[in-house]
Amino acid sequence: MPDTYDVVVIGTGPGGYVCAIKAAQLGLKTAVVEKRTNHGGTCVNVGCIPSKALLHATEMFAEAGHSFADLGIDVGTPKLDLKKMLAHKEKTVDQNVKGLDFLFKKNKIDVFRGAGRIAAAGKVVVTGEDGKEQTVETKNIVIATGSDVAGIPGVDVDFDERVIVSSTGALELPAVPARMVVVGGGVIGLELGSVWSRLGAKVTVIEYLDTILGGMDGEVAKQFQRMLAKQGFEFKLGAKVTGIAKTEGGASVTFEPAKGGEAETIDADVVLVATGRKPYIDGLGLKEAGVEVDERGRVKTDGHLRTNVPGIYAIGDVITGPMLAHKAEDEGVAVAEIIAGQAGHVNYDVIPSVVYTSPEVASVGKTEEELKKAGIEYNAGKFPFSANGRARSMLHTDGFVKVLADKKTDRVLGVHILGFGAGEMIHEAAVLMEFGGSSEDLARTCHAHPTMSEAVKEAALATFYKPIHS
Repeated sequence: MPDTYDVVVIGTGPGGYVCAIKAAQLGLKTAVVEKRTNHGGTCVNVGCIPSKALLHATEMFAEAGHSFADLGIDVGTPKLDLKKMLAHKEKTVDQNVKGLDFLFKKNKIDVFRGAGRIAAAGKVVVTGEDGKEQTVETKNIVIATGSDVAGIPGVDVDFDERVIVSSTGALELPAVPARMVVVGGGVIGLELGSVWSRLGAKVTVIEYLDTILGGMDGEVAKQFQRMLAKQGFEFKLGAKVTGIAKTEGGASVTFEPAKGGEAETIDADVVLVATGRKPYIDGLGLKEAGVEVDERGRVKTDGHLRTNVPGIYAIGDVITGPMLAHKAEDEGVAVAEIIAGQAGHVNYDVIPSVVYTSPEVASVGKTEEELKKAGIEYNAGKFPFSANGRARSMLHTDGFVKVLADKKTDRVLGVHILGFGAGEMIHEAAVLMEFGGSSEDLARTCHAHPTMSEAVKEAALATFYKPIHS
């Protein structure tokens, strides 16, 4: 191994491993420090990847039980083999982990196993499981340590990952709970709540805000909540959880109106606490190294992802911005390019966000609420999937596409999709916005027929003139 590296990346989640690979591709001597047994961080091991495996499997299970008959397919009542479904999840994770091992070897990236601590600029101390320390010399350090479960402010939560669980435990339940309470109506709570709801659990979501998916377009969130309610979800909005306690039969959750009022208690077999995540900086030695953090524990960086200490950078969930794997990946590429002397850059105005439920929710750019708050005049065009031929043929007519464009220039400022395959369709909007395109540009782009994506074109038509099919 080299005596001194050009780059040492602490953490091999989406941001860290992408940063390391890009740095190596650019000819930089690169090493990574990882304390987990597997590379991939939370996303690959206990987050994005395993949750999507279960979301897909349970969606197929739900379709077999409800939609197949309408298509002339009689399979009777589907039988759940939860053990096999969980094995599919584990196999998916294993394949991704092995893929990362291959990429590190292919790109000649050295791997140091253990917890990384920044002793000073240019020095990372790696402590292995055996307690032995090793100092790694490097010209540049990239902090990519990700995030951890946030818990509930002011409430002592005893995670046993069996009855009171985080997102990690919710991926490994040995049996389908009859009753599940989800604390938090954000992406994680709704996705994992959907998994167990489809398999038969009665899911109740308790959310502090007056809406689910806080930060999403208000109209989309409202319609989506109605769809989930039809699927069997129950919602307690504007509610503050004040206590979670284990009981003989499971757990109880006590909550009260966020604006004040009488408390209520709900019993459950499993309680999933999904109130968000916090930056993981424990043991990094940031204070000793002189690296500044903000009031929320995020590493402070400038527009080039540099900390206040020369030669130390930070990316992903550990800094400001949306906690999204693809945001971290883009930052990883940008940092590697900056270190290599290139002009790395991330356009934070065009980062798509997806909720992988059924139907999916996807968005990029500004919401109507954000545009109104900023005083920006805009045109809004909508098109429902109920008027889309492909959606009808597949029995996926729920939802709509909404395009928001500047009233004066017609430049697209935001696109929001609620419907089947929304997570795939959102990217044509992202490409359009990356190049400063208008709703007319999108509307005049030929779309294949019949496709769900035609709804995007029709919504764009509705924005600058009139749709054809509604």
